[in-house]
Amino acid sequence: MTSDNIGSHPFLRSRDGHHARVTYEELFFDLVYVFAFTKLSHGLLHHLTVFGALQTAVLWLAVWLGWQYTGWFTNWFNPELPAVRGVLLATMLLALLIGAAIPDAFAEHGLSFALCFVAMQVGRSAFVVAWLPPDHPLAPNYRRILAWMLVSALFWISGGLASNLVLRVGFWLVAALIEYVSPMIGFAFPGLGRSNARAEWTIEGAHLVERCQLFVLVALGETIMATGLPMAEARSWPPGLLVALIACFLTTISMWWLYFGMAGEDATRAITRSDNPGGMGALIHYLHVVLIAGIIVTAVGSDMLMENPSEGGDMGFILTATCGPALYLLGSILYKRLVSGITPLSHLLGVALLLLFIPLGFWGVRGTDALVVMAIMLGVVWGERRERQQVRLGV
Repeated sequence: MTSDNIGSHPFLRSRDGHHARVTYEELFFDLVYVFAFTKLSHGLLHHLTVFGALQTAVLWLAVWLGWQYTGWFTNWFNPELPAVRGVLLATMLLALLIGAAIPDAFAEHGLSFALCFVAMQVGRSAFVVAWLPPDHPLAPNYRRILAWMLVSALFWISGGLASNLVLRVGFWLVAALIEYVSPMIGFAFPGLGRSNARAEWTIEGAHLVERCQLFVLVALGETIMATGLPMAEARSWPPGLLVALIACFLTTISMWWLYFGMAGEDATRAITRSDNPGGMGALIHYLHVVLIAGIIVTAVGSDMLMENPSEGGDMGFILTATCGPALYLLGSILYKRLVSGITPLSHLLGVALLLLFIPLGFWGVRGTDALVVMAIMLGVVWGERRERQQVRLGV
């Protein structure tokens, strides 16, 4: 898409047909999410129950939505301009406060979490509505976004005020779904009409894909921290701990390899060739919710493993160690199906093996269970490589 598709304005990125680079402002903004990922994984680690998982899922949706809407903002508007940079830095400050509130978001910091999140989502949209000329092609889209952000704000704040935890989860789940689902219907809002994704959601595909890739790297950094910090704190490094470190590290490498092997090129190509690049970009963002959630759960399993590799397999560890990678592979299947049209059989087999291993994991210790998960993930890497070679050779 060229700049002619979205008009001109001093705040807009230049669309000259070349790949819009990720700016230092955007990289700096992503740093705050290292902190948020740590708080999310530690929150799940200390609340390994069904309700605790639901709470973490709701918080993760909020964290992702804040980043996703900012990603679209910086895809359209130039972060190197002072006003846009100011919005980005203010959003970063609010994201930092949101991360700080995560551990007690379902306790005394619930209202603080909600108010910071609302300020982020409403403030960003209000800035665009105020600064764009009313007749600019992007203005109606952002007026609809702002309207939906105000609706969801009612539920975020109501949840923050609710003293009952079930009510808080319910209000926040509705709020997250409003922000997650409204783009699927073109932000259709009474009196404001509906956005036309083909005409109005003009995006720079390669930039959006690269932003997602960088966010995945930030998430994978949490698995590295979950592996390395216990080693740094240990007084000695017995063989079992070293084996656990290697298992965690190779599992992380396999996740990195499966994502960065070819999917980035496929995704960029899919958006560029699509007759609805905005809709394609939105779907890519949606699927990353599942994929990165798998990384967060895997980090919890790594943390538990490094805490005591010789401990017998228990429900919390088995589920996080297997379901985290399985969730990641599921997200990867959907992502690769979307951008390349291919459903990797290696991933399907990997998910099946991980789920079948769950009851067997109780018979071993954490260290051996982690080695099995590592072997499955490395097997998926090998299998996908073979599949791609066969496709290239036309087999």
